Amino acid sequence: MTPVHATVENVSRRGFLKGLLVTGGVVVAAEFVPARDALAAYATGAAKMAGGVVSDPHVFVSIDPSGLVTIVAHRAEMGTGSRTSLPMAIADELEADWSRVHVVQSPGDEKKYGNQNTDGSRSLRHFIQPMRECGAAMRHMLETAAAQRWNVDVAEVQSQNHEVIHKPSGRKLGYGELAAAASNVQIVDLFDITTGRAGYGIDTKLPGMKYAVIARPPVMGGRLASYDGTAAMKVPGVEKIVVIEGTPPPSKFQPIGGVAVIARNTWGAIKGRDALVIHWDDGPHASYDSAAYKAQLEETARKPGKVVRNDGDTDNALATAAKTVFAEYYAPHLAHAPMEPPCATARVANGKCEVWAAVQSPGGTRNELVDKLGLKPEDVTVNVTLLGGGFGRKSKPDFVLEAALLSREMGGAPVKVTWTREDDLHHDYLHTVSAERIDAGLDAQGRVVAWRHRTVAPTIRATFVPDPKFEQPGELSQGVIDVPFAIPNLRCEVGEAEAHSRIGWFRSVSNIPHAFAVQSFVAELAHAAGRDPKDMLIELLGPPRTVQPPAEYTNYGDPLETYPIDTGRLRRVVELIADKAEWGKKLPPRHGQGIAVHRSFLSYVATVVEVAVDEKGRLSVPRVDTAIDCGFAANPERIYSQIEGAAVMGLSLARYGEISFKNGRVEQNNFDGFQVIRIDESPPITHVWIVPNGIDVPSSGVGEPGLPPFAPALCNAIFAATGKRIRRLPIGDQLAI
Repeated sequence: MTPVHATVENVSRRGFLKGLLVTGGVVVAAEFVPARDALAAYATGAAKMAGGVVSDPHVFVSIDPSGLVTIVAHRAEMGTGSRTSLPMAIADELEADWSRVHVVQSPGDEKKYGNQNTDGSRSLRHFIQPMRECGAAMRHMLETAAAQRWNVDVAEVQSQNHEVIHKPSGRKLGYGELAAAASNVQIVDLFDITTGRAGYGIDTKLPGMKYAVIARPPVMGGRLASYDGTAAMKVPGVEKIVVIEGTPPPSKFQPIGGVAVIARNTWGAIKGRDALVIHWDDGPHASYDSAAYKAQLEETARKPGKVVRNDGDTDNALATAAKTVFAEYYAPHLAHAPMEPPCATARVANGKCEVWAAVQSPGGTRNELVDKLGLKPEDVTVNVTLLGGGFGRKSKPDFVLEAALLSREMGGAPVKVTWTREDDLHHDYLHTVSAERIDAGLDAQGRVVAWRHRTVAPTIRATFVPDPKFEQPGELSQGVIDVPFAIPNLRCEVGEAEAHSRIGWFRSVSNIPHAFAVQSFVAELAHAAGRDPKDMLIELLGPPRTVQPPAEYTNYGDPLETYPIDTGRLRRVVELIADKAEWGKKLPPRHGQGIAVHRSFLSYVATVVEVAVDEKGRLSVPRVDTAIDCGFAANPERIYSQIEGAAVMGLSLARYGEISFKNGRVEQNNFDGFQVIRIDESPPITHVWIVPNGIDVPSSGVGEPGLPPFAPALCNAIFAATGKRIRRLPIGDQLAI
């Protein structure tokens, strides 16, 4: 099968509808069923999400007398392309001219629009079917209306290129021409984004608006002991100081409390906050120290844990193996650090609340506001702006609740709450910290006969319920209990770890530390056995088959029947990327290649990274090749962008990413401490290879799966170039000579 690199073949039209009941030209019901050549429906986990699925064309599509088609985008846009890809699916089925399509953003209303949480790489995989149905329904409505006008059978008319055509006579009722080839479709908002005209949450301005920043407890679970605002009130522009009551852990998405300074401009609010004299009661997590906690996690990983997968007799296989190998890996806390920090504007007056915010989950945000303010759902409106990055942070609307509470305190005046970069790093819902230990046994021929993986990390669930102190099934389903290797004796264990900070989902979530450990260890096993890393990886994957994981496996909320764990697809991306990256080619001295593969969010991704490390230990990455199998590729341009972006983000996190704690407080304050790579450090060549699939192969995630294999491929390449293993992230100065 030839991979797609730069072009995509147009998909033929699919018939989705029959039995459309029309009375007097008004559609009153539609039954979505596939016609003879239609895409067979497949099950997803969409219906189980909050709000479920809505595919009513009246909700998502309208056409004005000029022929302009307006399509509602109900998922937030933060660079993943949701605001383009899903409307494209509607326009494709509608036979609409993309140049005459206008996309508008929905407010938060999951009863009307269905689930709106733009997280978990779910937008396309859960909504491509409903959106195609929606477009097809509207197309059929247009055809039926034309048939009635001409007094002909509806079977004689056909929508084509923004027109409805009577096939026997050639008569037309136009609504435009079809857009150019899919590869030329323009991204919604592209011009405004690239020219600085686009409006983000931080750009919101309303008449009479006040500006607020908040001093929050520096330690999780801390609370305000006392404060003196005398000096703050003397700062020009400061109007009021408000104490926000916090919610002790587990606080979910509630504000953690603090002291807000409200002023006539952001600068005045910041300077007013600087002038506050505050005493905090740090609470039970005041002694949290990252160095000590790392040692604690690693010690736990060296001891037996709670067994979560157990195939064969691993203890006996390790004891009788011809050779045993073990390694320990560490990955620190990470901050989301989107370019646009959290910010929200709210107006709460006359029993109603309206907010303008960069949120990933407008429906969830609306629900939180309803509960917090005691209002009716119909009295709360959430206007979604473009997001200047999110990565999971902006699905937690604590910053929106802060703005709403302060607006209420200001008698209904609109209030914009802005988080500074320091606020963002100090009070994030951090990616979890993790220690992993893997032991393996090899037989006399160098084959792996035993595998034991112990994982220890604080769980996201601690943000929502009293700390369970163990990774939960959803986290263990991200590269631990679903490890796809054909090893007869395989055991996975999880160790206890208490959370001392707010933990939240981050791009790729627990796949990051799990894939780093597993794919790094595969390369270590290859070296121990004197094997090529790619060959060892293929051997471990075994023959093409469907892996049957333990009953606790969650499969990202989607049915295994639709999205099985398919080692054939894993092997295919490994073999494809090895070919495209010229695996094993002769490289200059101190250059090396590394390879890794991982299945996450139901997609299969393999990456080869080429590195160069000079005599002083300075690292560069001249080339990255990544292959992705994400089912039907609805919008290849966005897939390229997401995988290219994952290479940049993956390199940044692997080289520099770390949030550390001392005395319960985050040590990093800004990008001088939480460093990100600069453009001159980014890979100059990044190739993306999309495995082509027909529309009969369900689409799967794209926004997150490119990240997990990057760090292990990078560190495996460093070993190939230098002979030095990187088992602790970030790389930092470990290569310095």
